[in-house]
Amino acid sequence: MNSRIIFLTILMGLIVVLSNILVQFRLGNWLTYGAITYPFAFLINDLTNRFYGSRAARQVLYTGFVVGVVCSFAGSQLQGEFGPLVTLRIAIASGLAFLTAQLLDIIVFDKLRHYKWWIPPAVSSTVGAIVDTVIFFFIAFSSTASVIDPRDDVSWAAELIPILGFGPNFPLWVSLASADFFVKLLLIIFALFPFWLVSQKYTQISLNVRN
Repeated sequence: MNSRIIFLTILMGLIVVLSNILVQFRLGNWLTYGAITYPFAFLINDLTNRFYGSRAARQVLYTGFVVGVVCSFAGSQLQGEFGPLVTLRIAIASGLAFLTAQLLDIIVFDKLRHYKWWIPPAVSSTVGAIVDTVIFFFIAFSSTASVIDPRDDVSWAAELIPILGFGPNFPLWVSLASADFFVKLLLIIFALFPFWLVSQKYTQISLNVRN
């Protein structure tokens, strides 16, 4: 594993840990701070896949996942103002959503690799974001999944309110998930620029080395 892949792996682990912590803190009415940091995991995954292939992308994913799990466990042992920095439900939801969504991202990206440069990251990240959002918010905040850790009181997320402030009533966590997904989409679009920039830089370096 070369130094660049190690660097990408470390970044992946840091994003998972940071997102696990920040997702517990609200940003306005519908968002959590984790919505801002987590989508960059898709960027790292796609860059790795683009330059080093799907096998290397899976290596980064699995290693980053293990790092995230270890750090999340450590976070569960540290007490914050409202309890553990990372609760058991958050850790399980994050781990399962992350692994499933990122593996799907790798598969979809690889299938679309030969299309225009923006199609693989845009489509694979969007598909991954849908799966990630559904799995994470259902396990982390729905009353159905409370059996995972009955001591973790997330009853606030079950409050029935109009979805995103209008329309039919749904549990609060559905509004949080919807807003989170829309932010993911915006950041996926934004991430196309650094993806293109790094791709151009990497291609230029490769050409210079060959010459």
